[in-house]
Amino acid sequence: MKLGHVIGKVILSQQDPAYKGGRFLLVQPLDRNQMAGAAMLPLPVGNSLVVYDNLGAGAGDVIGYIEGAEATAPFPQPTPVDAFNAAIIDTILYQPPVPRGIET
Repeated sequence: MKLGHVIGKVILSQQDPAYKGGRFLLVQPLDRNQMAGAAMLPLPVGNSLVVYDNLGAGAGDVIGYIEGAEATAPFPQPTPVDAFNAAIIDTILYQPPVPRGIET
């Protein structure tokens, strides 16, 4: 599972019935600094992606998403999806490891 910041949503004019009850979000993957508490904006250099969401996440939320073949597992029928929102994250507690030989 990867963590990402929801930066928007994708509006479709037509949608396959397999996606009923959900929507598509535009997500920016978090980097190490953001996990340690750095500001979410401005957006870091990186690739945003489209994630299917049926949990109700919105802009500004941090989510846990899965990609690849595992992203299709929640659907009862084979469904073309690259990423799936598996969690809405409330709090991140992350302390970067201290390199060996450096004592505080």
